[in-house]
Amino acid sequence: MVESLLTLNDYLCFKFAPMRFLYSTFILLIICFITACNAPENMDLLLYNGKIYTVDSTFSVSGAMVVHQGRVVETGSLADLKAKYHFTEEKDLEGAFVYPGFIDAHCHFFGYGLGAETRADLTGTTSMREVVERLMIWHKEHPTPWIEGRGWDQNDWTVKEFPDRALLDSLFPDIPVMLTRVDGHAMLVNGKALRMAGIDATTQVSGGSILVREGSPTGILIDNAIELVRDIIPEADTALMYAALLRAQEDCHAVGLTMVADAGLRDKEIDAVRHLQGNGRLSMRIYAMLNPDPQTLQPWLASGPSFDEQLIVRSIKMYADGALGSRGALMLEPYSDRPGEFGLEVNDVDSLRRMAALARKHGFQLNVHCIGDAAVRRTLDVYSGFLEPGNDMRWRIEHAQVVHPDDLSRFGRLGVIPSVQATHATSDMYWAEERLGPRISHAYAYRDLMKENGWIPNGTDFPIERIDPLLTFYAAVFRKDARGWPEGGFQPENALSREEALRSMTVWAARSCFAEQFTGSLEAGKVADFIILDGDIITAEEKIIPSIKVAETWSGGKRVY
Repeated sequence: MVESLLTLNDYLCFKFAPMRFLYSTFILLIICFITACNAPENMDLLLYNGKIYTVDSTFSVSGAMVVHQGRVVETGSLADLKAKYHFTEEKDLEGAFVYPGFIDAHCHFFGYGLGAETRADLTGTTSMREVVERLMIWHKEHPTPWIEGRGWDQNDWTVKEFPDRALLDSLFPDIPVMLTRVDGHAMLVNGKALRMAGIDATTQVSGGSILVREGSPTGILIDNAIELVRDIIPEADTALMYAALLRAQEDCHAVGLTMVADAGLRDKEIDAVRHLQGNGRLSMRIYAMLNPDPQTLQPWLASGPSFDEQLIVRSIKMYADGALGSRGALMLEPYSDRPGEFGLEVNDVDSLRRMAALARKHGFQLNVHCIGDAAVRRTLDVYSGFLEPGNDMRWRIEHAQVVHPDDLSRFGRLGVIPSVQATHATSDMYWAEERLGPRISHAYAYRDLMKENGWIPNGTDFPIERIDPLLTFYAAVFRKDARGWPEGGFQPENALSREEALRSMTVWAARSCFAEQFTGSLEAGKVADFIILDGDIITAEEKIIPSIKVAETWSGGKRVY
C-alpha cells in the first residue's frame, strides 16, 4: 500500500507541480499513520529460550512469554513475539523451565511464621531426651517466660507411645512448657503449665481429652483440651504478627509458592495481612479461611465475603475430628491398634449444621477438617442438607484421609471438593496400617477422589509437613518419601499423573479458592505469577525430581526470590 501511494505521489507531483509540497505532505502523513499502526507495542518483559508450561486447558507449552504491568500478555514463539512487541527487559532462560507459581491449597501460613519466630523446632527428634536437649538450647538463646516447641512425633521414636511430663518437670519446674505434636492435635505440657491452666485429673473437655495416669495428668492434651493452655498464653502483638507473616513469605517464595490458603485466621491476623499487603511488603496472595470464633465471624457474616487478587475472604474453617497420629481422627470402627477407641468428635453434627446454615445464608464456602471415615460421613450428611446436585459452591472437606467406599460417590454428587495433601500419605505410611488395619485400602485415595469431580486441589498443611511443593508433586506422582521409599510406591494405584499433580498445585488449587480467573495458569490476562526451575518435573527421571530446585520466583511480574 505504501508503494502505491508513493507512485501516486510521483504522478501528482509531475502533473501538478505547483501543488507538489501540499500533496507530498499529505502522502507523508498517510505513510506515518500506517507505519504507526503497525509499530510494535512496548512491553515490560520478554522471557525466552526456555520451556514454559502454561497449564492451560490443553496443557500447552511455549518457548517465550510476554509480561506487561504485572500480567501475562501472550505466550508463543520468540520470533512471533519479537515481531509484535518491543521490550524494556529481555530475560534469557538459558534452557530453564517455567511453571505457574505454586499454590498451597491448605496450610497454616501465619502459624508457620509465628512458630519460626517463637518455638523450638522439634521436627525429626527421635526420643524425648532429644526433645529436651533442643529445648534447653532454644531457651538459652530465647529466654522467654514460656517455652514453646513444635514438631515431635512419637511414631518416629523407638517407644511409640505418648511421652509424659516427668522429664520436663525435672528440668523446667518453674517455667511453663508447651510442646505441640507435629500434627497440631496433641500437646505435651509440664506441671507448671497444667497448674496455670487449672487442669487436674477431673477436668473434662468436650471434643478433647486429658490423658491421666494413676490419678494425675500425664501432660498430654488432645484436640480441644489444648485450648485450655493456649488461652493463657499472651497473644502475639502487632510487631510479632508482621514479623511472622514476612518470615513465612520469605520461606514460601524460596520454594516457589506465590499463593496460599491459610486454614484458619482470626480477625487480627487478617488485619495484619491487609496492612502488609496494602503497603507492598506482603506480595503473597492469601485465601483466608475464617476461624469460627464469634469475634472473627460475626463482623464477616454481617459484611459478607471479600474478594480481590491479593486477599480472598469467603470461607469458614471448622473441625469435625482430630488427627490419625494422635488417634483423634473419628472412625466408624475402633482403631486397630487401640480396641475400644473411635477418636474424637471435635464439633458435633449440630454445630456443623448451624455453621453450614450460616455459611449458606451469607454466601460463604464451608471447609471442614475431616480425617477419619466417620468424620467424613457425618460432614457429607450435613452438606447434603444444603448442597443441590450441580452446585458450584465448592464446599470442601479438608484432608479426606480415610473415606469409606460407600461415601466416595457423594463427593461428586454433591460437588464437594476433597482438599488433600499428598505428603500426608508418605509421612503416615510407616505406621498408618497399624492404626487402620484393612481400612488402609481406602485411605489416601487421591486418584479415586479426583475422579469424583474431575479435579482435586493439593497442599502441604505446613508446618505439619515441609512447605516444599516439589515434595508434594513427588509424593502425589510416585507415592514415595524423599529418599525414594518404598520401591514401587505406597498404594501406587492412587497416584496422580504428572500433569494432574501439577494442576492440583496450580490451577486446580486456584479453583478451590475461587481464584482461577486471575491465577493458577500462564494465560493471557492472568497475573504473572511464575517460577523458574532448574529441571523439568514433567519429563525428568523420577530419581532426579527430589533434587530439582527453584531458581527464581516471580509475583505480579516482579522477582521476589
